[in-house]
Parts: sequence; C-alpha cells; structure tokens
Amino acid sequence: MDIKQRKEQFSVAYVNAIAAKVGLSNAGWSVDDDSVDLSLKGRGYNAKVRNPQVDLQLKCTSQKSIIKNGSLHFPLKKKNYDDLRGGNVMCPRYLIVLVVPEDIDQWIESKNDSMILYHSCYWASIRSYPETKNETSVTIEIPITQKLNCDSLSELMKLASRGEYK
Repeated sequence: MDIKQRKEQFSVAYVNAIAAKVGLSNAGWSVDDDSVDLSLKGRGYNAKVRNPQVDLQLKCTSQKSIIKNGSLHFPLKKKNYDDLRGGNVMCPRYLIVLVVPEDIDQWIESKNDSMILYHSCYWASIRSYPETKNETSVTIEIPITQKLNCDSLSELMKLASRGEYK
C-alpha cells in the first residue's frame, strides 16, 4: 500500500475510534464521487432529527508547515471545495484534516495497556464559503482550536439533531 493509501486508512481509523467512543455508527462509501468518505449516524436524540447524520470528507497530511499563526492552512481540491459548500444537502458536511508525523512509525504507539494514535485532527464547515474562480484548489483556514475529538464530534451531532450546521 502506498503512503497516500495508508494516510487515507489511518484517517478513517482515527475518526472511527472517536466515533466509537461517542457511540456513533459509521458507513464508508465504496465510491467517493460526492466528496464524502465517511458518514456517521447517531441514534436516540430527542430533537428535530432523532437519528442525525453528518458526512465527512477526510484528508490526512504530514506537512507540519501548513500550521501557521494558530491555523491550519489546508489546500483543498476545487471539486471537494464545491461539493462541501452550500446548504442544499440532506445532512451537514464537514472537512476533517488529520495531521500525522512524517515518519509512519510515529503514527501509533502501542504499549501493554494502551495505544496512542498521533497526531491531531481538525474539522471545518465550509458550507457558507463563496464560489471561487480558482481552478485547482482553495486553501481552507482551520483554527487549531477546532480539534476533532469526542466533545467536538458530540457537539456536531447534537447540532445535526436540531437541524443545524456549524
């Protein structure tokens, strides 16, 4: 498996680990023609939507240089940008960017009683972003405070259950 495929698989595993802790089920897509790699679904919410869902576009990079001035500056392909924009979708869509160490041997640390997945994962909603004249990519700025973790994923699902987006 090449490094790009490993990064893809690692990002899926990373997000699935968080989703499992939060109690969400997941579905992957065999064809990613709509910029959705993973869908997460909740159950038993007492709001507008009792079984909310969020759709995620997963990206993984080892480029630490994209973190500057308190933000992640991630170049997103224009196709993904256009697919993630707009509110005319059935459920909220988020861009998820996992930043991993350059050395693949540093992605996971296994001990007798624990496993640590490195490094940090960030989320962004670009739903309200404008059209662009860029033809290849658009740089998305994600504050490093927008980490994807159990609390933030739970909050995104609660918003989806109320029919709201971030």
